[in-house]
Amino acid sequence: MENNAVISIEQVIDYIENHLSEKIDLETVSTTVNYSKYHLHRMFTETVGLTIHDYVQRRQLTEAAKLLVFSDKPIIEIAFICGYESQQSFTTTFTAMYKTSPAQYRDKQEFYPLLLQVVIHNKKVNTTLTKNNIRFATIEDIPSWMELLRLVVDGYPVLDETDYLHKLKICIQNKQALVLKDGDLLIGALAFSIPPCCIEFLGIHPQYRKRGIQKFFLDALIEDYYPEQDICITTYRKGDRADTGYRKELQKLGFAERELLIEFGYPTQRFVLTAKCSETNDKRLSSNKTEI
Repeated sequence: MENNAVISIEQVIDYIENHLSEKIDLETVSTTVNYSKYHLHRMFTETVGLTIHDYVQRRQLTEAAKLLVFSDKPIIEIAFICGYESQQSFTTTFTAMYKTSPAQYRDKQEFYPLLLQVVIHNKKVNTTLTKNNIRFATIEDIPSWMELLRLVVDGYPVLDETDYLHKLKICIQNKQALVLKDGDLLIGALAFSIPPCCIEFLGIHPQYRKRGIQKFFLDALIEDYYPEQDICITTYRKGDRADTGYRKELQKLGFAERELLIEFGYPTQRFVLTAKCSETNDKRLSSNKTEI
């Protein structure tokens, strides 16, 4: 991504953040920054990992959740403040994303974000990274790991940072946490548990999400640490409006659907990559590269 394109995306994000109380759509934003709708949509999605619509929705709902917990404003007023035209439309969208109604969320008094403001870095994305650049995480990586976590958490599942931090330190001590950096920027992190081998967290920086980094981590896990073992992970259920493509990414990597679960009160589904499927998938991907 060229620097001028990144600067344009920063301008778009600044505009969105300053108008979260309004109805924001692609046409309005494209007119503001003098880009065609098609070009802006492609550029924003490629850089942020979300469409403008999804970004705006998650940011508005996050601000709404914050007001529900930290203010006494009526729900209908919060709906208007966050750009919704009616309490009904706000409640429907909030419930679909948070899996609880605004009133129930307020009663719990536990705020967590669907999405915090994305901060774009201006350096050119390194396209020469491979799985060989992945290493074990250290205690020094924790601050940047947590920054990445907050950037990609997507409200799934409910994030208790104190509890998460405790478990992360254990993973690091047990050599069950991997990181990938582009210079000083942490662009990917994976935490796993054994036995069986289960991915507990896989986060990729939005600007690198379309660069195949997920497969780097999976290859490292399979080839370097736990060969010939099944690997499991949980993600969104089919049809969950909060899913921005994670299920599809897992299926492309060869994972298969398994049982439905409830984690931290959130409906999820387990996916499994069998050792046999992993080997077959690698051969298929290699074959496709050869054909290309």
